[in-house]
Amino acid sequence: MSAVPSLATHASSPRWVPIAQANTDVAVGQRLRVHGWVHRTRSSGGICFLVLRDATGQVQVTAKKDVLGPETFSRVEKALVESALIVEGAVASDKRAPGGHELRAEKVEVVHAADNFPIFTGQTEDFLLDHRHLAIRTREMVATMKVKAEALRAARAFLDGEGYWEVTPPILSGNAAEGGAEAFELEYFGEKAYLAQTAQLYLEALIYPLEKVYAVTPSFRAEKSRTPRHLCEYTHLEAELGWAGMAENLEAQERLVAAILHRIAERRPEELSLLGRDPKELKAIEPPFERIRYAKALELLQGKGFDLPWGSDLATAEERALTLERTAPVFVTHFPKELKAFYMLEDPEDPRTVQGADLLAPEGYGEIIGGSCRETDITKTVARLEAMNVPRAPYEWYLDLRRFGSVPHAGFGMGIERIVRWVTRREHIRDTTPFPRTPSRLLP
Repeated sequence: MSAVPSLATHASSPRWVPIAQANTDVAVGQRLRVHGWVHRTRSSGGICFLVLRDATGQVQVTAKKDVLGPETFSRVEKALVESALIVEGAVASDKRAPGGHELRAEKVEVVHAADNFPIFTGQTEDFLLDHRHLAIRTREMVATMKVKAEALRAARAFLDGEGYWEVTPPILSGNAAEGGAEAFELEYFGEKAYLAQTAQLYLEALIYPLEKVYAVTPSFRAEKSRTPRHLCEYTHLEAELGWAGMAENLEAQERLVAAILHRIAERRPEELSLLGRDPKELKAIEPPFERIRYAKALELLQGKGFDLPWGSDLATAEERALTLERTAPVFVTHFPKELKAFYMLEDPEDPRTVQGADLLAPEGYGEIIGGSCRETDITKTVARLEAMNVPRAPYEWYLDLRRFGSVPHAGFGMGIERIVRWVTRREHIRDTTPFPRTPSRLLP
């Protein structure tokens, strides 16, 4: 069989356009060239109907035997789902086609004829996770990834506009910032090292030359949690504000969240609708968000039947109960000191608590941001390390920050997958990332 000449290099080929551009009223009557993958296909006599997709969208392609010739038509007819094609033709209106338009093929190149695609409706979750490298091609996963990309763009745009500097802290560290039990430990040229649980300690060092900084890095938690909101590796957006207190910290968080929601609603409405979220719901969320103290949260939960004495942490069930009927995020502030990390600032009005807060998403999705003011008193910081039985030596560099020009400062960390899970109404957080890492999942 003779080779098919490449349409991509044919001198008389019409201009290439993204598929979404071909599926518009403006394109009707134009001869265009697209490339993509077969999403659906069916044949009837001498006509083959294909839905072709690329990163921008889908379009129906109608291929006729008397136009393409028997040899090319046979290759097109045999092209299975996920085969890669280049198609040239004229765009026409057709109300029966997805999007109301079809591309009537004049030339087709089958770049790659795929094997039988193993992903289809009704398969088990384990099977789909085992074949995640293929399952990420579904419309829902593509829409989720686009929403996630938009969230990151929005966050960077907001923080850049607020005068923050993006920095690049390490993800290999000689100390476990949040405690060793939940840190992934590894050998680093004969020394003990950890995969970063947070970039916070390094961001604190960076406020002294830059004042306001942020980073987007992977963070790692060796938690054997099997809840719908935990990953062992996740995307962590963290920010640190010099010369800031509790009020400035909470205000920065709520304005950032609102900016992310509004940009997603504005730029990704089709994806949101596909995933079951009305963009208007996100547009309606505006700061300020309600603030309730931990003590008040306990009262509310006790009223809902939870038996929670002072000092109890708020886990998934408690956060769900607090937020299930809400339509906007809520801050829970002033947690007991024993529940939080050594670097959080003790509240002078109630030394049992810290000047920190968790931001909980509405509709039962739970925590999306954790933040606090940072302790600047070196004596208190050392005392907290000792109380937690944490060796001091690996933190001497961090204590130096309290010796040389220490100022009031605060910061926060946002789990990008968690905010995406809420926005896209995903049942499980693993559906917000292409290749989720959980206690039972390291491949693919």
